[in-house]
Amino acid sequence: MNGVIEALHIYDEHNRAILSHTYTSRPLSATHLLPLYLQHPAPRPNLIYLPNTNPPTIVFSLTHANLLYLATSSSEIEPLLVLEFLHRVIDALEEFLGAPVLAHKIEANYDVVAQLLTEMCDAGTISTTEPNALRDVVEVEGLLGKLLGSINLPGKSPSNTNTPSLIAQSAPALPWRRANVRHTSNELYADVVETISVTLAPSGRPIAAFANGTIAFTSKVSGVPDILLNLTGPSGKHNLRSVMELPVFHPCVRLNRWKDNPGELSFIPPDGRFILAGYEVDLLPFTNGKSGNLNSNSLRLPVNIEVKTGLGSTGSDFEVRLNINRNFGPTSSSTSGSSGRGGGPGGRGFGSPHPGSAAAPLLQDLIVSVPLPSEVRNLLDIRPSKGDASFNPADKLLEWVIPTKELSAGTSYFGLRCTVQGPLTEDQDEDPTGFGFGRDYTYDEPYQSNVDEKAGNNEGSSEAEKDAKKIAQNKILMPSSASVSFSVKGWLSSGIKIESILIDPRRSRGLGEGVKPYKGVKYLTVSKGGVEIRC
Repeated sequence: MNGVIEALHIYDEHNRAILSHTYTSRPLSATHLLPLYLQHPAPRPNLIYLPNTNPPTIVFSLTHANLLYLATSSSEIEPLLVLEFLHRVIDALEEFLGAPVLAHKIEANYDVVAQLLTEMCDAGTISTTEPNALRDVVEVEGLLGKLLGSINLPGKSPSNTNTPSLIAQSAPALPWRRANVRHTSNELYADVVETISVTLAPSGRPIAAFANGTIAFTSKVSGVPDILLNLTGPSGKHNLRSVMELPVFHPCVRLNRWKDNPGELSFIPPDGRFILAGYEVDLLPFTNGKSGNLNSNSLRLPVNIEVKTGLGSTGSDFEVRLNINRNFGPTSSSTSGSSGRGGGPGGRGFGSPHPGSAAAPLLQDLIVSVPLPSEVRNLLDIRPSKGDASFNPADKLLEWVIPTKELSAGTSYFGLRCTVQGPLTEDQDEDPTGFGFGRDYTYDEPYQSNVDEKAGNNEGSSEAEKDAKKIAQNKILMPSSASVSFSVKGWLSSGIKIESILIDPRRSRGLGEGVKPYKGVKYLTVSKGGVEIRC
């Protein structure tokens, strides 16, 4: 596949074309392309083939911050290459224009955007996409330069046409790092963020549990530093390769060093913040027949959830119970301190003097979501022990929010009980208001009648049949699942930690003698509805 990208179009939230950049050939215009794209029903895929155009065109799409990015090609091209290029375009626009990228920012800085798109793709072939390298070749005029740009001051050079060639000659061999980087305060920060996805059986037994991790690194160091970052797992470095599955790295990482010594990331970083590595961890490795230590890989979650359905005399109630774990067990002892060079004491729970550190993880943003069947008309009674709970009849979704102050108060158990109300029955249709209006009170039998035992037995059996019928009807109205969203500062579900961040003074250049950068490490575990229990 040697195809090229022919054009890039950007549309605002009103589907108005705010930018069109043509690289090669004669592609479809922005006005002709948009109707052909919108005629496909939502949700639209990222790749759409238009066979009725001349020539047939492949459309790659990406939506970000209410802006629609469309790239076109009339020849065979690697789809992932084009989609990654669109992501790189958004990253570059955020770097130069500021996040989030809005329509008025693009319109006000069209000269900068045009330079970026030209440098990132040359005649349809993707070239320079690293933000640090683009900083050296893209001219960004300051506010004062824009105000005085049209004024010819004495001694002012009329043009600076030779600047790009001079910059290209002095460009570093590293495409991801700018030349002549200088910082007054040298700092190194690492943020490890894991997003967990856990599925639990009705008994609470985990069926599947995964964690997707990202290591974001921020480098503000002068010169060209050579950094060595050491990772370790719950039981050391010897099984780190089996713990971290499907690792991906920034181009600056030396892969041979990682293959020879798993856990060692040797790299010369870009200037600023970037994604150093990503990985996936199976939190239940023994279901796949892997070997390891059961104690070091046991699944411990900060929140345990339990759902009880069919409660009450007619089975119309259900209850959600939460148990907050104050001690995460072995994995909490494997996280390091804020500097990333020492191990914090394990077993300490929330409420420590420094909440949010590795020694005292902090649970925040706890939200329980319970989707209900479409037959549920309303929830008559919502009784949370703490926090606020609300039901949205349109989405059939019950949300229970527990504030952070309640979580840090020391309470370990929380409960929520609700009563469901199903569709209207025939008896309810006769009296929709509930006050007895619309009923016929005529009597055919005499006022005084003897009620024998047989009639009483019939009434008792009819009441039992009604209760059984209500229980069967309410069983359909019970929830089938519930999910928990939360975030924990200072704790990782996989037990991976950063052992040290070192700068090699022999291989680094331009750092200066005696300069010791400040180093910091933070850990964060996030669940966006990722912990789900089946009922």
